[in-house]
Amino acid sequence: MDSNLESISNFIIFNPNKKVMEYLSLYDYLGKPAGPGLGKEVYETARTQGIKAQSREISNPKFTGKVLLYPKNFLDFYFREPYPIHMDDLPKGHDWTGNIDDDDLPF
Repeated sequence: MDSNLESISNFIIFNPNKKVMEYLSLYDYLGKPAGPGLGKEVYETARTQGIKAQSREISNPKFTGKVLLYPKNFLDFYFREPYPIHMDDLPKGHDWTGNIDDDDLPF
């Protein structure tokens, strides 16, 4: 086996359909430390969505311990740019502020 493949084999999971699912830490994905606040937000979102995280032990001068790894496609979705919605683009004639007192529904 190629030594490069051996070094990354812990971070790539093969599924039964022979497709590769890449797992990354937040540091690897963002290119900088995420911090405990963002790490907790990502973990909670993954947990509530049924995303199973992997883990690995790391040791470097700034941190020693376990880090969580998430599927890259989950991280891509989590950190995507929000789609901008402009009020002028919405259909006219509806109160888009959420005011339910002026709703025209019959019930």
